[in-house]
Amino acid sequence: MQFSQPLDLPQLPLFEAFLGQPAAPLLADGAEPHWPEPEAFSELSLSGAAGHCLHLLAPILRELSEETDPRWLTLIAPPSSLTHSWLREAGLNRERILLLHPRGQQTSLELACEALRLGRSHTVVSWLNPLDHKARQNLASAARLGSAQSLNIRLG
Repeated sequence: MQFSQPLDLPQLPLFEAFLGQPAAPLLADGAEPHWPEPEAFSELSLSGAAGHCLHLLAPILRELSEETDPRWLTLIAPPSSLTHSWLREAGLNRERILLLHPRGQQTSLELACEALRLGRSHTVVSWLNPLDHKARQNLASAARLGSAQSLNIRLG
């Protein structure tokens, strides 16, 4: 079934119909667009069998290992199932990856914050469970100081 519409009716711009008034231009003439700063901290939650989680994580890590940024992709205390042979089989660029584990009394959170603050990594991936608000803030602050990204993987 088709309905015919008269062609002489004026069409309202999409947002003006909702606002009831003309929308202001988004940019002044000649102004450069201002994009928001990327978030310094991100979190990904994966649940299920370890093999399935690694299968889902592989393309993300592969993409990060091929980043054009010359700095490292740093993995902080990854799960034991994430081995050197798994990195190779998943097609990750192992020449651009640092695997770090805390030593002595140092925690994984402290090591992740230190790696982020130093700025030698474009992305620091951690496996911290549970992660409270203060820890998230610490990771985000350290990432901003080092011009890096913090990615926490929650396995559950």
